[in-house]
Amino acid sequence: MATAAKKSKKIEDFSEFQWQGLNRRGQKVKGLMRGDSEKEIRSRLRDQGINPRSVKKKAKPLFGHKKIKGADIALFTRQIATMLEAGVPLLQGLEMVAKGTDHVKVRNLMLTLADDVGSGSPLASSLRKHPEVFDPLYCDLVESGEESGSLEAIYDRIATYREKSEALKAKIKKALVYPSAVIVVAIAVTMILLVYVVPQFESVFRDFGAELPAMTQFVVELSELMQAYAVYVIAGFIAAGWLFGRAMVKSEKFRDKVQAISLKIPVVGMILDKAAVARFARTLSTTFAAGVPLISALESAAGASGNSVYRDAIYRIQSDVTSGMQMNTAMVNADIFPTMATQMVYIGEESGSLDDMLAKVADVYEREVDDLVDNLTALLEPMIMVVIGVLVGGLIIAMYLPIFNLGAVVG
Repeated sequence: MATAAKKSKKIEDFSEFQWQGLNRRGQKVKGLMRGDSEKEIRSRLRDQGINPRSVKKKAKPLFGHKKIKGADIALFTRQIATMLEAGVPLLQGLEMVAKGTDHVKVRNLMLTLADDVGSGSPLASSLRKHPEVFDPLYCDLVESGEESGSLEAIYDRIATYREKSEALKAKIKKALVYPSAVIVVAIAVTMILLVYVVPQFESVFRDFGAELPAMTQFVVELSELMQAYAVYVIAGFIAAGWLFGRAMVKSEKFRDKVQAISLKIPVVGMILDKAAVARFARTLSTTFAAGVPLISALESAAGASGNSVYRDAIYRIQSDVTSGMQMNTAMVNADIFPTMATQMVYIGEESGSLDDMLAKVADVYEREVDDLVDNLTALLEPMIMVVIGVLVGGLIIAMYLPIFNLGAVVG
């Protein structure tokens, strides 16, 4: 009973110990070992022929361990797929991934999965115990692979899908983060000039005893306003950002509204539009090729679309397909998918190669997203320079206008 209870305890619940000792040859050795207590570690080391001299619990990082991100999932999924294709048993593959990573949470996760699989649990069931890492689509695909006896092929598809998804996500981030970061920097520089630089000129202007140009007067008044309320303005921006982020997480209605509006933003909306089509096609291609029924595959594609407008449209398609309609017709009725995508789906349905056609659709729209992001970046760079030049240059001109008129004032 005690042994069974110990086995049921998750590996991630154990502590990590640093140890030093002497092996059978009297050589100094050291390493890391996970366990329940210092006494257990010493006992296990003696069983291995090591005389432990020092066993200490490893200190936890000050800010905690890094979270498992999408890129981490894509990486260890590819590693598992490669090992399965090379004929390495699943249990051994999970342990090898755990030993080969410096990411503590990934290592703990792999050891936990290895512990479950080693005790006879199916991999899909073990994955479902970690919903914060493995979404239902990932688990369903693995379950399909286990049931069909083609886990290595399914894992290769999952790895490709995750890699493509992460690459697409990175492109969208590049399109949104770069201009946002530059705008924030421009606003910050403007506020610094208004709060700290303009007041220095203002004291000089006060000694002139002449009326200031309208542009300079406006900047001085803006500076006084910013000096009085700068703290409140900064606090307001921070509070607005926090409230927006919280609303996006907590309120599905608010999140859906923001996602719908985002599709209408010039250029950026086009990128998000094509990215949603690419996600839909890539997810549907992967799940359908893995043997998942089309209705269930559409359910997964709706969840992975990344936009409420496309999610609702895919659910309508699912309802139409369930009632007997062909998918390409249902896509046309949804009135949101590009003509090329619907035509390729039609060809795929007629030729019996829907998964291949969907993969081609995903490739096409992923390339279009890539090109749009590059074009947007190239277009924004000169525009951003102009905006910064107008803001900073306008402030400088406003400050130097009275000095240009200084001769007239003195005269």
